Amino acid sequence: MTFANRLGIMAITATMLALSPFQSQAETIVSKSFSYFQIGGRTAEELDRELERRGPMTKTSGNRHPGATQIRFGGEITYLPSDGRCSVGEVKVTLKTKIILPRWKNRNRADRELGLIWDALSSDIKRHEERHAEIARQHARKLEQSLKRLRPARDCETLQAKVSEITAKAVEEHDKAQIAFDRIEAVNFEDRLIRILEYRSRSKKAQN
Repeated sequence: MTFANRLGIMAITATMLALSPFQSQAETIVSKSFSYFQIGGRTAEELDRELERRGPMTKTSGNRHPGATQIRFGGEITYLPSDGRCSVGEVKVTLKTKIILPRWKNRNRADRELGLIWDALSSDIKRHEERHAEIARQHARKLEQSLKRLRPARDCETLQAKVSEITAKAVEEHDKAQIAFDRIEAVNFEDRLIRILEYRSRSKKAQN
């Protein structure tokens, strides 16, 4: 099986924070959704080929993967000019994540061994993508805190340039964190899958 080869860098789509006046309480607004793609197959090799053929295509690698997380940052900020200075008013950072996962249409008809393999793999894919979403949430909240701590500037143009600089740096740090996570996951994939399989196998035996 070559499932490990499919666990490369997941899809990360990050956009810069949009800046415009608004009126609301300062907060990080996070939303998460799921979508699924169906695969067929009755053997481990067929499942592997189906994931390679039907998995989501990522812009970063140009390859298909067993799962993906689409990430979009956005937000708004107000600027308050007063007494020859400009300060940050209200800040809102938004984050939308969409997790794309495989769904095996033949799972209910699978034999015990292949069913265990699929359950272990699919649960690991979901955990992996959920972690991508959590990394994005952490960086969104960190960005919001950084923007709210900005000191007043001599004018709003200067302050806006600083906001853009902080935002660009935050997105860059986010992308690096996601790539680092994928690298660690790829190295540990086989050991992790074996542990999941062993645990699920013991659980099944205990139930019988």
